[in-house]
Amino acid sequence: MIYFEDMDVGARHEFGSKTVSREEIVDFATQYDPQPFHLDDAAAAMTPFGRLAASGWHTGAMTMRIVVDAWSDKGFMGVGSPGLDELRWLKPVYPGDTIRVSSEVVAKRESRSRPNLGSVWSDVLVHNQDDVLVMKYTSIVMMLRRPA
Repeated sequence: MIYFEDMDVGARHEFGSKTVSREEIVDFATQYDPQPFHLDDAAAAMTPFGRLAASGWHTGAMTMRIVVDAWSDKGFMGVGSPGLDELRWLKPVYPGDTIRVSSEVVAKRESRSRPNLGSVWSDVLVHNQDDVLVMKYTSIVMMLRRPA
């Protein structure tokens, strides 16, 4: 099990990767972000993207899946999040791109009102196969503290 006390400031984590298909991009956009540059090659060609690109929200959802899959095998004791800070979509994610996710713990704090919890802040970085940073944000995760 990985508790709040096990998360050290400065610790880096590598979570894995995923290759995104054109079909996934269109399916996600059809359901959740139906803008033409996520759905149609011709429409996307007329935008700064130049071609069909994944929704930033799709990139975020894929990132979340990669992180959850990596932590779930290790017994990560996260119990929710009040949100995230400074989300930036820096470069588009295109069909055939492979994204990989890493993080660095930048801060942590014990809860004053809930002695069984602490919060951990991590900078999360998402790179493509060319090592280009495509998305970043600061994650805030509430974690269980180790039982006495």
